Amino acid sequence: MGAKQSLPKITAQDKAILDLKLQRDKLRQYQKTIQQLLDREHAIAKTHLSAGQKDRAMIALRRRKYQESLLVKTDHQLENLEQLVSTIEFSLVEVSVLHGLKQGNEVLKEIHREMNPENVEKLLGETQEAREYQQASEISDMLADNLTLDEEEAVQQELRQLETEAVRRSLFIDFLIFESLVRSARKRLGYNYRMPQ
Repeated sequence: MGAKQSLPKITAQDKAILDLKLQRDKLRQYQKTIQQLLDREHAIAKTHLSAGQKDRAMIALRRRKYQESLLVKTDHQLENLEQLVSTIEFSLVEVSVLHGLKQGNEVLKEIHREMNPENVEKLLGETQEAREYQQASEISDMLADNLTLDEEEAVQQELRQLETEAVRRSLFIDFLIFESLVRSARKRLGYNYRMPQ
């Protein structure tokens, strides 16, 4: 017992396109009928001409000419219908692209809200607090008691370097995440934009 699949929603545009395509199909069928009449009138004209009935052959050819004019009219109508269907379908694609651009713009706005300077400063502050806590731990105290002043200064210098490196790494990771989100949003929108290096 599988789950029911939801059917796609049929819009007014879908119905309009379907109606136009049905009209197109009816015109094509009508063209086939006219073509059969043209062939029949031609055969009738030949038959009358071979029987010596020139006036009847002429009538059949006139009917054939009239049917040809109807065929030309249906060709024009068919061309108009096909152009209208194409125009509507392309307009629907344009609407879809516009909707995608709007969604992409919203995603970019959200990314910019999340990556504001206050959030970055807050993250850096939290990272600094975590490092300060670690520095104040018992292990640091025990090691500090056994070191000379020069060794302690070297340890402090190394710690500052590690902190700087960690902050840079954190910023770089944040930048990569931001770049990935922007690239993903742009890809969905069809942009070929590259982030500045």
